Amino acid sequence: MNITDKIEKFLDKYKLNTPEKFLIVAFSGGYDSMCLLHIINNLSKKYKFIPIAIHLNHNWRGEESKTEEINCRNFCQLENIKFYSETLSSKIKKTETAARKARYEFFEKYAQKFNTDCILTAHNADDNAETVLYRLVKGTGIYGLEGIKEQRGIFYRPLLNVYREEIEQYCLSNNLSPNQDSSNSNTKYKRNLIRHEIFPILSQINPLFKESINSLSEIAQLENEYFNKIISKIYNNNKINTKDYIDCPIQLKQRIIHSLYQDLNLNYDKEKIEYILNFIEKNISSKSGKTCSLTSDVWLYVNNKEIYTIKKQEKEISSIKILKCGEYFIDNYKFSIFPKTELDKLPKDEDNTALVDFTDFNINFDLRHRKNGDLIQPLGMSGRQKLKKYLNNKKIPNHIKDSLLFLCVNNEVLWAPSIGISNKIKVRTKPTHILKLEKIKE
Repeated sequence: MNITDKIEKFLDKYKLNTPEKFLIVAFSGGYDSMCLLHIINNLSKKYKFIPIAIHLNHNWRGEESKTEEINCRNFCQLENIKFYSETLSSKIKKTETAARKARYEFFEKYAQKFNTDCILTAHNADDNAETVLYRLVKGTGIYGLEGIKEQRGIFYRPLLNVYREEIEQYCLSNNLSPNQDSSNSNTKYKRNLIRHEIFPILSQINPLFKESINSLSEIAQLENEYFNKIISKIYNNNKINTKDYIDCPIQLKQRIIHSLYQDLNLNYDKEKIEYILNFIEKNISSKSGKTCSLTSDVWLYVNNKEIYTIKKQEKEISSIKILKCGEYFIDNYKFSIFPKTELDKLPKDEDNTALVDFTDFNINFDLRHRKNGDLIQPLGMSGRQKLKKYLNNKKIPNHIKDSLLFLCVNNEVLWAPSIGISNKIKVRTKPTHILKLEKIKE
């Protein structure tokens, strides 16, 4: 089966050969991506889907990078393919990790732009063998041995069962002139070291060593599919159930952490996995929870109920005025305040409902997120304390505090929904009002 037939079969397998569907091709202009884009463009004439080429100039090699971008643009103009490109800021670190992160953010941006769930990348069978060997050496476990997946989310890899030698021959036969990236020969990059120095040695042991490695990759994928079914009962909706996790054998715990790293699209190795396992074991009984850093803007949170990741977000302070009884909307919540003349039953804290006595207050409140200097007089106490201390005493995790809403007068908190009320509005004889905060279903 030739390369075109393999790609055509791949598109049919994933139902990507749909008329009018946008197929975005990550186009560096090298042998792999030029071969892929050329074939996709030819097949578009048959299936009527719309190919789009996107090119990210990493801005690492000066004029050479600019020339490659120009070559890509010229190729697309010649083939009548829509082409889009961007250049990374020189401020971005020149590391493989930073480049990979920026590259995938770029891909996802254009997927949103064209409202498509398909981005084709030109990873091939050689790439997969390199990945498996690299992960084997780094100690990433069974998960690492499965290598690159054919499909993950919106990313599809039609060339994954095609070897580089076939790709180069296709380009030669079709008179294509791919870019020659000079950095591909620099063995300071680990993958280049594997490709240019280690693979030739392995070929002396077994000329078909790449096929052997890729066969191992397929076996690992099948085994991982089995274990993933078990893991999904413990780790789903991006959260790990702490109680279920505790009862797992160490082998399954390792696989759960592997899954977490994979879902975040982060690089991992044995040392990182061991570090996270130890961190969880030390903090798994914590009520208020503990966090540790996975990257500069992603943390792992652990408490005695659940384990999940937190992504850094800019702090935003929302605020609305409450001047009379009625319903109000803020963020994704509905707040209501109404007179209460009869006591039916005391609401539970978790209901985000409170019966209060506003005898000493006019209805002139703010419903908002916390601010520096906020105070509260906790129920049953005669003095006030900082809201920060109050929330700490209530074991509220740090990453949740900024998302909470509070009913306030100036810098004093009267009600913290689902947490508690101020002693100043406790019911003395009978409640005057009922408060409620409801999450709006999306």
